[in-house]
Amino acid sequence: MNTAIITNPVMWADVPDVDVIRVGPVFYMVSTSMHSMPGCPIMKSVNLNDWEIVNYVYDTFEDNEAHQLQDGKGIYGKGSWAAALRHKDGIFYVCFSSNDMDRLYIYRTEDIEHGIWERSVIPGLHHDPSLLLDDDSKNYVIYGNGSIRIKELTEDLTAVKPGGIDQLLLEGERTDIGLRIEGCHAYKLNGYYYLFFIEWPRIGNRRRRQLCYRSRELLGPYERKIILSDDLGYHNHGVAQGGIVDTLGGDWYTVLFQDHDAVGRIPCVFPMSWENDWPVVGENGRVPQVFATKLPAAEPKPLVISDEFDYVNNRLALNWQWNHNPDNGLWSVTERPGFLRLRTGQIADSILCARNTLTQRTEGPACSAETVLDLSGLRPGDRAGMVALQNGFGTVGIAAGEQGQFNVGMCVNGGDGGEETVESVEFTSDQVYLRIDFNFEDSLDQADFFYSEDGTAWKPIGRTLHMKYTLDHFMGYRIGLFNYATKQSGGYADFDYFHYHRQD
Repeated sequence: MNTAIITNPVMWADVPDVDVIRVGPVFYMVSTSMHSMPGCPIMKSVNLNDWEIVNYVYDTFEDNEAHQLQDGKGIYGKGSWAAALRHKDGIFYVCFSSNDMDRLYIYRTEDIEHGIWERSVIPGLHHDPSLLLDDDSKNYVIYGNGSIRIKELTEDLTAVKPGGIDQLLLEGERTDIGLRIEGCHAYKLNGYYYLFFIEWPRIGNRRRRQLCYRSRELLGPYERKIILSDDLGYHNHGVAQGGIVDTLGGDWYTVLFQDHDAVGRIPCVFPMSWENDWPVVGENGRVPQVFATKLPAAEPKPLVISDEFDYVNNRLALNWQWNHNPDNGLWSVTERPGFLRLRTGQIADSILCARNTLTQRTEGPACSAETVLDLSGLRPGDRAGMVALQNGFGTVGIAAGEQGQFNVGMCVNGGDGGEETVESVEFTSDQVYLRIDFNFEDSLDQADFFYSEDGTAWKPIGRTLHMKYTLDHFMGYRIGLFNYATKQSGGYADFDYFHYHRQD
């Protein structure tokens, strides 16, 4: 049997706050998705290196003006944070906290790959929660930053247990730390409770690092140890925050992530061993970029895909996510077979307030996407095209004029969220080809924009976008297809395909 070689990062794309479990020979991962819908992607692997999306925990988790981009602000950088995944007695659990809703959400299903998830809601913010399903049938959520709390849940994990444990568990003890402990991942192993956290020193090398706390008693006292402070040679960006998982053969690994600037926060996998009941990551404090495993080799599945929009049912591939809650009455891949049709609804003055922007991740070290847009359904004031989406966005697309004329243009955030036109050119054809090239190599973080009348002769437009990862969105750049109205609703844009290429 061929065995897998793990190459870090295992996904050079924004898959942050990873939490991994194993059920039999299969590994499952959940990740943060914030304002992208559907949310909390479930990924599957047999070797920790090759992952595919198999499900989402929810299509949407709230239905209000902010989640629908109707309040002028949205839930950028909010939504679902730091989801935790656990499995016990045939039931899978996912929990996350939502900053905008001030709630803890716990979902459950018996079928992680195809099942529908049942939801429970617990009031109050529970920052970076981890579920601890103890071997005495008691269940807890451990959460917080700096001050870490523990709260006991009912046996079915649907509510806080009346009269159960609800107290401060421990404090981040260092005074020279800029960001004290957070990002909890909790386990009960070999008679110890293990809690994994990150911290961010403000002195010394100023690098995010991974910690482990352990105790033989649930409520402590806990011992503390730094188990990893390494950046894989990348701009002092520490690889940290995540958990641990074992294999059927008894080998152990840790799954963490690393900030990679504009492309986002990318997952990495490293070998782990045990020494005196402490986890040891890598060797001598260093972790490998590439290493062999005893896990089976597998056919890689793409995280970002090309799409001909040739669907029998009106359901998109799992690789796509909407920016905020979609209006499902205003999009279709069956109304005109072989095309994605985006109809306009609410009026917007910027791509940041436009509903039904359909997105996928970008990938490093470089990638490119192109589409072709039929202009016949656009109405005066409509804006349709392709976007490099973050707060510092860049768009390339068509603006429909009052007299039926079209202009192709490149726009950026003007500083207040509104669109500033960098360049606009009269366009007379009935369809336009659009392309964006991304370069994330060594955090160059540049995007360039092009258009064409025939898909062969490409013309650059606007300027190079210098992409920046900003915390108001807290998400790596995404590629999006959009259509929104600035004057009147009722128009539509037809996208014939989405072609994507990643440079290895």
